[in-house]
Amino acid sequence: MTKKEIALAAVQALKEEYPDAKCSLDYQTPLQLLIATRLSAQCTDARVNMVTPALFERFPDAESFARADASEVAPYIQSCGLYKTKSRDIVAMAKMIMEDFGGEVPDNIPDLTKLPGVGRKTANLICGDVYGKPAVVVDTHCIRITTKLGLHKETDQKKIEDALRRLLPPEESNDFCHRLVLHGRAVCTARSPKCADCCMNTFCRAGVKELKNGH
Repeated sequence: MTKKEIALAAVQALKEEYPDAKCSLDYQTPLQLLIATRLSAQCTDARVNMVTPALFERFPDAESFARADASEVAPYIQSCGLYKTKSRDIVAMAKMIMEDFGGEVPDNIPDLTKLPGVGRKTANLICGDVYGKPAVVVDTHCIRITTKLGLHKETDQKKIEDALRRLLPPEESNDFCHRLVLHGRAVCTARSPKCADCCMNTFCRAGVKELKNGH
């Protein structure tokens, strides 16, 4: 199979396995998803979802975050880890959104990545989930599983994103990445992938090899 054929087969297999593809972070506004994603760095989505209700009640919009001091935000997110850096980033990004973008979260990757603490992974998530644009969210699950599938041999996030954009149908790419997260947690785990139980084991290059070797 070509890489393109593997990619299309993976899209279909994961769609059947996980019909409900959505972000596991809870949010109601673009800003809330942006902040929740920043908080999720080196922290579980479940933990982020526990702290954000009180945070967003205290700071309901970009203006209130922009007026705040990082020390006021910190106590709400302390259990997420790296809370001092994250607090500074959240206040700084809110100020930039107010001053440079008229209070609206940008809808494109170049502008989003200008915001403090926002990289391409977060920018793609916002573009895909909020604005419905073709997006490729390259997180650890995406990197691990697409490498095993044989879709690329890259290690750089931007190069992986570019490679997947060439292989995936644009209208499927965002949901595909969400499904990779679900599959990475349930089946293709980092420590002990369950190749025998995998819906992609007939065409995943690493999986086929594992099963052939009797693992």
